[in-house]
Amino acid sequence: MLDANLSAQLKAYLEKVTHPIELLASLDDSAKSAELAELLQEIAGFSPSVSYARTDDDARRPSFLIRRIGTDVSVRFAGIPMGHEFTSLVLALLQVGGHPSREAQDLIEQVQALDGDFHFETYFSLSCQNCPDVVQALNLMSVLNPRIRHTAIDGGVFPAEVEARKIMAVPTVFLNGESFGQGRMDLAQIVSKLDSNADARAAEKLSAKAPFDVLVVGGGPAGSAAAIYSARKGIATGVAAERFGGQLNDTMGIENFISVSYTEGPKLAGQLEAHVRENGVDIMSAQRAAQLIPAPTPGGLVEVRFENGASLKSRTVILSTGARWRQMGVPGEDQYRNKGVAYCPHCDGPLFKGKRVAVIGGGNSGVEAAIDLAGIVAHVTLIEYDRQLRADAVLQAKLRSLANVTILTSAETTEVEGNGERVTGLVWRNRTTEELNPLPLEGIFVQIGLVPNTEWLKGTLALSRHGEIEVNARGETSVPGVFAAGDCTTVPYKQIVIAMGEGSKASLSAFDYMIRLPQPIEEPIAA
Repeated sequence: MLDANLSAQLKAYLEKVTHPIELLASLDDSAKSAELAELLQEIAGFSPSVSYARTDDDARRPSFLIRRIGTDVSVRFAGIPMGHEFTSLVLALLQVGGHPSREAQDLIEQVQALDGDFHFETYFSLSCQNCPDVVQALNLMSVLNPRIRHTAIDGGVFPAEVEARKIMAVPTVFLNGESFGQGRMDLAQIVSKLDSNADARAAEKLSAKAPFDVLVVGGGPAGSAAAIYSARKGIATGVAAERFGGQLNDTMGIENFISVSYTEGPKLAGQLEAHVRENGVDIMSAQRAAQLIPAPTPGGLVEVRFENGASLKSRTVILSTGARWRQMGVPGEDQYRNKGVAYCPHCDGPLFKGKRVAVIGGGNSGVEAAIDLAGIVAHVTLIEYDRQLRADAVLQAKLRSLANVTILTSAETTEVEGNGERVTGLVWRNRTTEELNPLPLEGIFVQIGLVPNTEWLKGTLALSRHGEIEVNARGETSVPGVFAAGDCTTVPYKQIVIAMGEGSKASLSAFDYMIRLPQPIEEPIAA
């Protein structure tokens, strides 16, 4: 099943296994089971530390257990973890096989100290770029703590379960049979939901840190570039981010990043984080900023307070909080979020196989989403508010060539309809005739642009009428010592490469600002 390149990589990784592991398969007569058996036997052939056996001891078939021989340390996959989940499979093999995790030691100790019996089930799709973060975090937890078990389930292989549990978005996590969470979560976020004192301890730890020279708030392309440029100046640099990578984690194909013909958002986010860490930057994850307090005196310390109660101070601050998907703001949207209303076609598209969906938005993102979904679903209706689509001509041509796509222009979605459990349709208004039209469907994918993550800054510094941070050519905001970069600012064209350039510029401006500050007068040494 694996090509020569993946086979060579996996053989090299399995050399790091220090405890023998066994792959225990539960199979039936399906083609998927035969495919899984072939994969597991192939993996077992790569290393003498890995063995394979068919046990048929699990009701979900095909599925398999990765178990450290002679122990209860194990991880289970239901389905075939290829696509985005192949990395999850490799990490599970290594970690069950005794290879240590790179997570922070204090977080590892938190997991090990969790008291209780936790059985997690995560439903994923192979095209979901957010799912591996959740799968890998819960797999690691099951390796670290014997009272934690985790099964990662490919929803495409077990559609009856998906239907019975009314799952319409991935990743979806159940704990002990009850709903636990949806969407991307990292290890720290999962632990904080289980450990009620985690936030307080994290806040206390952060607040005890010495002031930084440069504190970057946000870990996307702009924040990463700013942190690297600052750290290379040899000054104390920190990054506080809700999730490292920002919108990159929700971006699939990237084909306009100069010198790289193709990459994917999560991969680029991981590379950025690794580069930032290589430069000795203090990265503080799962931190959501809540308040900016300007320096009390020129050249004094700027303070940033976070939702968990933590406080950090710095000589300068670079705001790079990015943006999030814009909502339609119509009745029913919030009620049916993750129940048919979705914002990530790559993640959730496979759950709508053979169904009717709508894509809201005729820009590049919306048209690309419609093209992708057309290969999965029964029919796509693209709804654009303007009189014409705004996407690139080549994308429009591709979209119009698809037989199962309908394009509505001068159309405004006015309501999302549902039966209390899931979406059943929407209502759209013809902006030319004012006629209201019902549209029966099962899914709605919203792709109408971005909203800057700046609500917490209102009243503190100058924002545009769109909520963007106003910056000048040097990345300076209206508050001395505070700079900003990326999609949260008034700089036009929200692109990865532009955000990186703006982050670098903001860092250089912050450094220039610091070296021009008057030095404090030293007290004379007593005779």
